[in-house]
Formats: sequence, structure tokens, C-alpha cells
Amino acid sequence: MPSAAIQLVPLRIDQAAIFHRWIQDPEVILYSLNAFQQMDSLAKVSQWLEATLADARCLNLGVYLAETQELIGHAGISGISAVNQAGEYFILLGEKQYWGQGIATEVTRQVVARGFAELGLNRMMLTVSEPNQGGVKAYQRAGFQLEGRLRQACFRNGAFHDKLVMSVLREEWRDR
Repeated sequence: MPSAAIQLVPLRIDQAAIFHRWIQDPEVILYSLNAFQQMDSLAKVSQWLEATLADARCLNLGVYLAETQELIGHAGISGISAVNQAGEYFILLGEKQYWGQGIATEVTRQVVARGFAELGLNRMMLTVSEPNQGGVKAYQRAGFQLEGRLRQACFRNGAFHDKLVMSVLREEWRDR
């Protein structure tokens, strides 16, 4: 899917029901935020989304199909530190029919570019569950490098797995 086929536009509080539908699917949230594992009502999702959108240290963007304006995901940068010029990248593609089409890689590239150009960041990092090989590959294609491993840091489906720490620096991004 070409980059022109997606748009990154701010989310709205009235989209909580879409998030609620996504998090009802265990496959969608398998490697996502721990908070999503506990959100069992639309009210809790609405509270989370309202707090998320109010966080001044977070860039929250909806991933929309340009042609239809359908919201298919959520991406951005959290924990933005002006002092350290750093933040943590995140993405959730909630509509599974768009998985495996290069959208996550393209969204990651666009958000990282904005982080460096618009927010003046020097470093962006992320953590990804090691079994999420699609995510690992998307992040590598977008310029992230493996930085370290958090051993048995995540418990899903009755077993622990490692989380990988990845990052990209402004100078690496510029040199790509």
C-alpha cells in the first residue's frame, strides 16, 4: 500500500468505540499495551483515550485510509522529553485485514520523520515482544536498530517472552 494511501491525523475522543472493538480481539492486542489487556468496557476505553489525548508529552495520531477516512490504527510517540530530546514510538494496527501490507513500516517511517523534524527529537526508542516478528521486521525496515533485550519481561498466553529494545537516532535517520 503506497504512503499516499494512509494519512496520520489526530485522534478524537468520539473514536473510543473503535478502540473498544479492536481490543475485544485478543490477537490484535496480544503484544500491545498491558492496559489494553484490562480494558473490558467502553467506559474504561473512553477514560484511557481521554487521558491519552490530554497528555502533552505524547504525539497521538490516528492511522486513516486516505480514500475512505476509515480509522485503522493508532501510532505516535509517548514520554516525550524535551530535555533529553527523546521519546518512545508506539503503533497499534487494529484492523487485521491491513496487516502484512507494509502499512506499519510506512506509518513508523512517517512518525519517526515527524519526531525528528517537528518535535526536534534526537532519539526514539521502542520495545517489541520478540515473538512479534512482523513488528520487529517493520521497525528494522523503518531504521530502528536492536539495542538490547529485556529477558522474560512480558507474560502472554501462559508463558514469558523477551522484549527487544530498539532505537533510532537523528543522525542515523538523516544518513539513510
